[in-house]
Amino acid sequence: MENKLKSKSNHLPPFFVEHMAGGEQKKGGGEQKKAGGGGKKKEVKKETGLGLSFTKDENFGEWYSEVVVNGEMIEYYDISGCYILRPWAMSIWENIQTFFDAKIKKMKVKNCYFPLFVSPGVLQKEKDHIEGFAPEVAWVTKSGESDLEVPIALRPTSETVMYPYYSKWIRGHRDLPLKLNQWCNVVRWEFSNPTPFIRSREFLWQEGHTAFATKEEADTEVLQILELYRRIYEEFLAIPVTKGRKSELEKFAGGLYTTSVEAFIPNTGRGIQGATSHCLGQNFAKMFEINFENEKGEKSMVWQNSWAYSTRTIGVMVMVHGDNKGLVLPPKVAALQVIVIPVPYKDADTQGIFDACAATVAILSDAGIRAEADLRENYSPGWKYSNWEMKGVPLRIEIGPRDLANNQVRAVRRDNGEKTDISRVFLVEQVKGMLEKIQQNLFDVAKQKRDACIEVVKTWDEFIKALGQKKLILAPWCDEEEVEKDVKARTKGEMGAAKSLCTPFEQPELPEGTKCFASGKPATKWTYWGRSY
Repeated sequence: MENKLKSKSNHLPPFFVEHMAGGEQKKGGGEQKKAGGGGKKKEVKKETGLGLSFTKDENFGEWYSEVVVNGEMIEYYDISGCYILRPWAMSIWENIQTFFDAKIKKMKVKNCYFPLFVSPGVLQKEKDHIEGFAPEVAWVTKSGESDLEVPIALRPTSETVMYPYYSKWIRGHRDLPLKLNQWCNVVRWEFSNPTPFIRSREFLWQEGHTAFATKEEADTEVLQILELYRRIYEEFLAIPVTKGRKSELEKFAGGLYTTSVEAFIPNTGRGIQGATSHCLGQNFAKMFEINFENEKGEKSMVWQNSWAYSTRTIGVMVMVHGDNKGLVLPPKVAALQVIVIPVPYKDADTQGIFDACAATVAILSDAGIRAEADLRENYSPGWKYSNWEMKGVPLRIEIGPRDLANNQVRAVRRDNGEKTDISRVFLVEQVKGMLEKIQQNLFDVAKQKRDACIEVVKTWDEFIKALGQKKLILAPWCDEEEVEKDVKARTKGEMGAAKSLCTPFEQPELPEGTKCFASGKPATKWTYWGRSY
């Protein structure tokens, strides 16, 4: 295959020759090899099984499991609930990470790393907090054949790991604010329906932990971080989300209040928490004695936040955009934005087509577009189309004899299948424009589907009907914890109970006298409800 790229310039149109001058062309004719001439043709490998066995509409769970494996996102591991993240998935994580890491550094957040292991005494110090995680905490009890004298926990989150040291490091107001973040893994020993990316026993995330002198500073940061999470979902993953506040029942255990970005999966009718930004208040500061001397020389407690998003983001992206051909990746996060495929017909100038493919990749790569050519000779063009559609590459470029003769390429969009012939003279400009359109179209289509699922209800009967229709329900609520518990109890079933998802910051008008859909008491706010992951 290497020789395919080291060819005579007379195979290429002038545009490509000019671009590649001084590069591959300088290697001379000694390594050249004519395609289509004297050598024995390699047999095209007949492959089957590229298609999915299940459709997204008919069996969403099986479809999802197939897509993440066949699309080379994950491989199943021999421990239930644990998954191997393959490069195709890790590259998406890295693209999001690059954006977020740069943004928080501008906010003067510094990266650090704390150990995975937690002592029982520290873990159990904040009672409400650990009660929220207790069923999922994994413990190390042995070393070799010996039982440990004191079992050691694996972090389900790091508040109790980090805060004893915040107490040590913070003494006076000049030590504030303290803003730390770590990119790490956490372990939560899930027993209910492990699902790749969405609910696994070990996952990757970032977790920010910050301490301030005042509540106003903490409140400001909570919303700054939440806006970055919205941007990750909407601008990078092309997924519409709602920014809002969690109910007291659904907030982070031990915290003061929780804000979140909430997504929705139309096929299953389930909401999914995308990322959370918590104001912890002074509860942890009290438990871990994180005090400082203020400017007046008085002793004060810090105000704290914690915030995180995880590899769950990738699973939400697959669920929202994927189709019956496989993954559909937004260009901004795709490891590969453009795949170039040669389409040589019988008696075609195969070498010229291969060279044009290589040159196309070089031109796009030089322009900052992530592009590769699939020059494998043991697979047919049709097989390659299906393969790269399964992997969700946003744009496919085909080059055949007619394209070579007309100094053009054919571009095929993954999101809608639209085909366009592009002059090579305007290649970079046109491809960049198409990638932008794909990114925007994915978001627009996802938003249309999400919005079509929103049902505004005002009574319990309307609520139950909408829940049965897998709707995202917006309902007036009295904001009482006991009422939410009652909603959960009354809707509990095989599909799971309904609960509040979030109270959106952008509140519709609430007419005077509006009643709570569940209790009949005066409503104080509009809140989204539904089943969730």
